[in-house]
Amino acid sequence: MKYKMLVVDMDDTLLTDDHKISKENKEMLFKAQELGVYVVLASGRPTLAMTAFAKELELDTNNSYMLSFNGAVITDLKEDKVLFEQMLTQQQIHELYDYSLKSKTDIITYIEGKIVSETDSEYIDIEKNITGLQHIKVPNFKHAVTSSAVKCILLEEPSYLKEVEKDLKAAMPHLSVSMSKPFFLEVAQNGIDKAASVKFLAEKLNIHQSEIIAVGNAGNDLSMIEYAGLGVWVDNVDPELRDKGDVVVASNNDHGVAEVVRRFILNQKSSF
Repeated sequence: MKYKMLVVDMDDTLLTDDHKISKENKEMLFKAQELGVYVVLASGRPTLAMTAFAKELELDTNNSYMLSFNGAVITDLKEDKVLFEQMLTQQQIHELYDYSLKSKTDIITYIEGKIVSETDSEYIDIEKNITGLQHIKVPNFKHAVTSSAVKCILLEEPSYLKEVEKDLKAAMPHLSVSMSKPFFLEVAQNGIDKAASVKFLAEKLNIHQSEIIAVGNAGNDLSMIEYAGLGVWVDNVDPELRDKGDVVVASNNDHGVAEVVRRFILNQKSSF
């Protein structure tokens, strides 16, 4: 099997714990691109919080693409053009805010490239640190959100948020709900997930499902791990997901993405 597309999650997969691309991962991703493989970043991050990493990997000059907001936005990096975008409606965001009050969770959304919330929390601080985006604390969330937005995140302590995830999926089955970190419960429009966007992009590029490798570590990666011809977890994968991929490689801090390139792209005949 000759793989033509490598789709890689960012936080806790491609990036080390200090939010950097290791030298080993970078070198292997350059080699993959030299062989004509599309390297695609797929993250829950906002678009603006992914762009610098895409340019560091020269994805723009290699005619590649980026899936942000868990696949709700697809960007053509060469043309700097949005190919696809699917938003939550204002009403849906307001309903999620009401749910956050009921479930005693914090909630954030994104407006004009800024994080918007009515509250402060240690978990919102983590999102600020990860994305580098400005945080706007507003006195009234509903008054601040007067239009559609790409996604919301509910934030709370992990064991509690896991229970909230189950309840929210039952309460709002018309929305896409997934965990990106144990304390981040991501909510997007119905039908939005990383697999759907990978499929959209693969069809555009005439790449078969079997010719795709996807690499991730968390619940919001599961759809693309199951969709791809080869679904790969890094070793720091959430334990309950470990047996739902095809193979496990080294952790994000031990250059797992580089291992994927070496084993399955540079040596296309290798087996797992």
